[in-house]
Amino acid sequence: MMEKVQRFGGAMFTPVLLFSFSGLMVSLAIICKNPLLVGSIANDGTVWFNSWSIIENGAWTVFNQMELLFVIGLPIGLAKKANARAVMEAFVIYLTFQYFVSGMLEYFGSFFGVDFTQEVGGVSGLKMIAGIKTLDTGIIGAIVISGLVVYIHNRFFDTKLPDFLGIFQGSSLVVIIGFFVMLPIAFITAFFWPKLQMGINSTQVFLANAGVIGVFIYTFLERILIPTGLHHFVYSPFVYGPAVVPEGITKAWIGHLNEYASMTTPLKELFPEGGFALHGNGKMFGSLGIAAAFYATSLKENKQKVLSILVPVTLTAFLAGITEPLEFTFLFISPLLFVIHALLSALMAATMYAFGVVGDMGGGFLDLLAKNWIPLFANHKVEIFTQLIIGLLFSAIYFFIFRFLIIKMDLPTPGRELEKEGVQLFTKKDYKEKQANQKGNTTSAVSGETNQYLDKAAIYLEALGGADNIEKVTNCATRLRVTVHDDSLVGNDALFREGGAHGVVRNGKALQVIVGLSVPQVREQFEKLLG
Repeated sequence: MMEKVQRFGGAMFTPVLLFSFSGLMVSLAIICKNPLLVGSIANDGTVWFNSWSIIENGAWTVFNQMELLFVIGLPIGLAKKANARAVMEAFVIYLTFQYFVSGMLEYFGSFFGVDFTQEVGGVSGLKMIAGIKTLDTGIIGAIVISGLVVYIHNRFFDTKLPDFLGIFQGSSLVVIIGFFVMLPIAFITAFFWPKLQMGINSTQVFLANAGVIGVFIYTFLERILIPTGLHHFVYSPFVYGPAVVPEGITKAWIGHLNEYASMTTPLKELFPEGGFALHGNGKMFGSLGIAAAFYATSLKENKQKVLSILVPVTLTAFLAGITEPLEFTFLFISPLLFVIHALLSALMAATMYAFGVVGDMGGGFLDLLAKNWIPLFANHKVEIFTQLIIGLLFSAIYFFIFRFLIIKMDLPTPGRELEKEGVQLFTKKDYKEKQANQKGNTTSAVSGETNQYLDKAAIYLEALGGADNIEKVTNCATRLRVTVHDDSLVGNDALFREGGAHGVVRNGKALQVIVGLSVPQVREQFEKLLG
């Protein structure tokens, strides 16, 4: 069950990867349209203003079509066969579902307790999705419907029908089954979702009033669940869904950024929900303290080597908010350090919130500059400097606590490792020779390939017990997720590290190889090796 949940969480990350660039472009456009920052050239009606408005309109694409994005994105990671066809099927069936819901509300709205004559948005609970006026089920509805379609696709796509019904095989059969399944699903949605919307509204009030404790619990869970891959389910409803604000924190914050920037009212009064998007501070300031502790505790003769390792992963964490390469460096050495990291990250976010810091800060420093500091600096210097002071203070706290624990417990963090055991490095050549010996032929999938991704894939495949031991393979943003037939054939972590992996998460036959941001390319070569 855990393997399936992790696989689903990884698939969710496929569309989420598009949010960072879109968010930065929207933020850049908003900055360039703000007269307080760029002068009178940004006044409404100027060529400059109109040009950036066009760019902003395009940048909003991902956020305005999030439902469709998730509907299309999930089958890419979840479908076991014919992924492209599964995407088309999910798109058609999801629109069918929305048309069913729209029709039910239009003709029987009073039965469902919905006034379908209201305008979309606001408290109506209605939204326009692909030109269809329907209930605003957000990404939750998209995920549920897309997940059902993937199940139907995996179950029935290969079903053989009698020859005279052959035209209804494959995608047609999936859509036909989906058509009839969506009728009761649409009825259930129309009946229960309006009541759930009322509950969500109550939850929003509760969480908004939970204050510092709520922010602490949220941030702790977002960090501590990273090894399991379940952290997506913690932050997604808050940042992109309706947990505390109907359209999600990211969209709500960007949509009102100019308004907040022009006001002197404290940000915490303007947007208290922004306390649930402070987890990026742990990625930035925490990473600085952790890296400094690793360097300070490394052996003198290893400091130069450790520095060459820490600089790129720390910059990646600080600037882009991608922390897994750094976090998985110590997660498997000492889980206690990771627990301390999650607690300190949560305490930092709660402290900042207590002192009035809010915003959309789930990414790294570049994201922070574009979405928060630059547009807000003119009228909200106090909050910005407060955040900076608290962040640097926690960097120091991270440093001293990690340094103390590393020395006290004699942990083998980078630069303090014991002498390595003899480790065999499996190269592409080794893999080809082994395949040739086993199958009596060359492996056509690797012929002509000379890239680094293929080398990594070959090493990981060998460490995982070979092609015959692989049952399923997929990936999330930084991890190659593999299900094997026999976990006793999987090698130790040292084999994976020789291929550049930052670590391995093991859960029986379900394994996650921490590859980094190049994981899509590595997975492509991995699948080529599988034939």
